[in-house]
Amino acid sequence: MMNGWPETDESKKLLLEQIHSFAQSEIAPKAKEADETGHFPMENIKKLAEMGLMGMMVPEQWGGSGMDAVSYVMAMEEIAAACASTAVVMSVNNSLVCWPINTYGTDAQKEKFLKPLASGQKLGCFALSEPGYGSDPANLKCHAKKVPGGYQIKGTKNWITNGKEADYCVLFATIDPAIGHKGICAFIVDTKSKGYSVAKVEHKLGITASSTAQLFFDEVFVSQECLLGAEGQGFKIALSTLDGGRIGIAAQALGIGRCAFDASKKFALEREQFGAPIAKLQAIQFFIADMATRLQAARLLTWSAAQCKDQGLKYTKEAAMAKLAAAEACNWIATKAIQVHGGYGYTKEYVVERNFRDAKITEIYEGTSEIQRIVIAAQELNGLR
Repeated sequence: MMNGWPETDESKKLLLEQIHSFAQSEIAPKAKEADETGHFPMENIKKLAEMGLMGMMVPEQWGGSGMDAVSYVMAMEEIAAACASTAVVMSVNNSLVCWPINTYGTDAQKEKFLKPLASGQKLGCFALSEPGYGSDPANLKCHAKKVPGGYQIKGTKNWITNGKEADYCVLFATIDPAIGHKGICAFIVDTKSKGYSVAKVEHKLGITASSTAQLFFDEVFVSQECLLGAEGQGFKIALSTLDGGRIGIAAQALGIGRCAFDASKKFALEREQFGAPIAKLQAIQFFIADMATRLQAARLLTWSAAQCKDQGLKYTKEAAMAKLAAAEACNWIATKAIQVHGGYGYTKEYVVERNFRDAKITEIYEGTSEIQRIVIAAQELNGLR
């Protein structure tokens, strides 16, 4: 379990201890099979819903748990330490679907969409990326044509987590490509709508039990009541949503890294070479020390970003720092964990092999590490020119 609790009340500590116990007893034992079969962890998601973890930051009025962002990232780390695939499903539903609807939605939208999503009765996805536009969301090609009573959506979306299983989709499309980001709108789309289809499900290196899909929108009609926010506000909604999403992915990276770290400590104490546990070797001790330091540094950055969010402060830079640090720490730790395990670490018998594969995506989705550096630099240099 994570070390160094931030200041929090006893009820939160108790809840998170319960989540830790649940994750290790119920989710972790099934993670290897889920990874090997690629089967979506629906049983896990149902249990997370029963625990109130699918809409943690949504007020109880709208079906959520009414908890804060710090509690959310702590819970995310615990789930990710058990199964990274389950954690990303939880992260998307919380950060990328429930949050924008709770923040920008009308009461009618919250009643219809947010309540079932936050309570876990329904599952959501977030459709921003396109075949030619991942890191450049200002130039979307997915088009929303105004028609009587609403909009007609035509286009393709790529790399959509939960895309295969989602009941509702937070979709971004442009009403006028000529005006760039000012023409982007956000919509809530029922995936049972005529013209909506899952074109392809990706076969991936890691997080194999979560679906990553390509979605087609073939003249999908969306009523005016499903416009999220105002026309032209979609770009703002997307960026602000991604700020929070990056905190969630930072927490996922912490969980993956912690799993690899814990496995390395256990292996180092049990594995003997030259007549003694390899934990006695200075080279191994240095790996363990550096793993612990990088993990805790990234964790503190993640907590800090979450606290900024809870306090209503601007957290764009803090979220980018947290995701950058956590993703890179996670990948470094996962790589060194293989080294600590030696040849055993290269086999599927040991969890660090899965950690190694799961880790890489944290440097890519919801903004690559390079994009995070651009965001951080822009914030640091703003006003200095």
